[in-house]
Amino acid sequence: MKSVSEMKMEEESLPLRDGSVEQSESKHGFCDFIWAPLYWFRMLAEEMHWSFVLGVVVVYGISQGLGGGLSRVGTEYYWKDVQKVQPSEAQVYSGITLIPWMVKPIYGLLTDVLPVAGYRRKPYFIFSGVLGIISMLLLALHKNLHIAFALLSLTAGSAAVAIADVTIDACVAQNSINHHSLAADMQSLCGLSSSIGALIGFSVSGFLVHLIGSKGVFGLLSIPSALVFLIGMVLNEPHMPNFEYGLVFQKLLDATKAMWKTLRCPDVWKPCAYMYLSLAVSLNIQEGMFYWYTDNKAGPSFSQENIGFIFSIGSIGSLFGVLLYQNILKDYPFRSLLLWTQLIYGLSGMLDLMLVLRLNLKFGLPDYFFVVIDEGVAQMTGRLKWMPLLVLSSKLCPSGIEGTFFALLMSIDNIGLLTSSWGGGLLLHVLKVTRVQFDNLWLAILIRNIMRIFPLGLLFLVPSSDATSSILPNEMLNTKGAETLETENIELVSLVNST
Repeated sequence: MKSVSEMKMEEESLPLRDGSVEQSESKHGFCDFIWAPLYWFRMLAEEMHWSFVLGVVVVYGISQGLGGGLSRVGTEYYWKDVQKVQPSEAQVYSGITLIPWMVKPIYGLLTDVLPVAGYRRKPYFIFSGVLGIISMLLLALHKNLHIAFALLSLTAGSAAVAIADVTIDACVAQNSINHHSLAADMQSLCGLSSSIGALIGFSVSGFLVHLIGSKGVFGLLSIPSALVFLIGMVLNEPHMPNFEYGLVFQKLLDATKAMWKTLRCPDVWKPCAYMYLSLAVSLNIQEGMFYWYTDNKAGPSFSQENIGFIFSIGSIGSLFGVLLYQNILKDYPFRSLLLWTQLIYGLSGMLDLMLVLRLNLKFGLPDYFFVVIDEGVAQMTGRLKWMPLLVLSSKLCPSGIEGTFFALLMSIDNIGLLTSSWGGGLLLHVLKVTRVQFDNLWLAILIRNIMRIFPLGLLFLVPSSDATSSILPNEMLNTKGAETLETENIELVSLVNST
């Protein structure tokens, strides 16, 4: 059977009847523009099996993208209108819900070395789905849920998404080792799925919050968890009835030693240090901005529908960032790419400062129009900054523990995000930004923008290689510090065949 690239080459070699080369190139170029995404998806499916693409779409697109869009807007209004907390408190609570993402290596180790009922992956997907369903329904159905239990439920829902995410991350890391040249394409697939899902989620989130309230949105969020549960039911993996559980502790110990050995390598710990610091110093003050957006005196007093639309435009910016990276920037060296993306990321924050100081009105730009531009630029630059970090992380994973180690790297990133969130909450508290007081919000934005520039002085920690090159030494790439539990790509059972 001919590959997609071979068929395309044959099509290009066929002459036109009238011999018009220019017309052929024009028509073919237009067709490529239309069909290129389909060829790309087909290429990924052929190289790494269609189930890999499906798994990414379900976990990244539906659970994290669509569910994340609904969750963000629903949670913002839940803290503000139902629990009635201050923006600095909401910022801290948002950081607490990130804690499950910091212990992802534990999930990775468990799924690698501790099978349940003879299966390694199925039980964890099923557990993730059940945990997500229960936590979301508790938030939706309980009338007067105490703030501590509400925070616990949101954290449990975050843990459910994180557990499902670990398996897909393992697949991405494994395929990045087997297909070096497609590492950037796989991260683009993840980014596209997440961005498109978030675009849909944010587009309908404001309308749904207005229609059924934030608690009703939490009820709808049980559906993505149910789909994760379905993946656990149809996952195809060998059954191991005679697994020796006595070896679990030794395997955990071996995997831990292998991870520690890898982290001690200068080619690994230096990029890890940069990833953490670049995220930690970029203080997150989004809760202060959200409260200002919806304030009817100091701010523009946006409605739920407006907030959802603004965030959806941000998702379009994120999607554009993925496409820009995939088609233009993915082959650039990590260091030079991060230099420009970090610089643009810092400068883009000045749009928030102009908005809060109401400079946009002096230029005749309405708040709604300016906020849409601001959110789109912020999400695009944030995605451009994030994509090379994800590709770099996949390049740092040694063979044998790639899934667990990728989870460890993502945990380091999430610790950076937690530091950023709590640092931003402390900044809002010190500057006395409250539910109704926003006099010093401009100063918080200015401090945040200055902090975003600091990582430029740490770029020496990032390798100068590009996405197609191997970063780890050959002996580390071939190391089996932990038993390779799964050498083949994970494949999902075809629903048609099972039927």
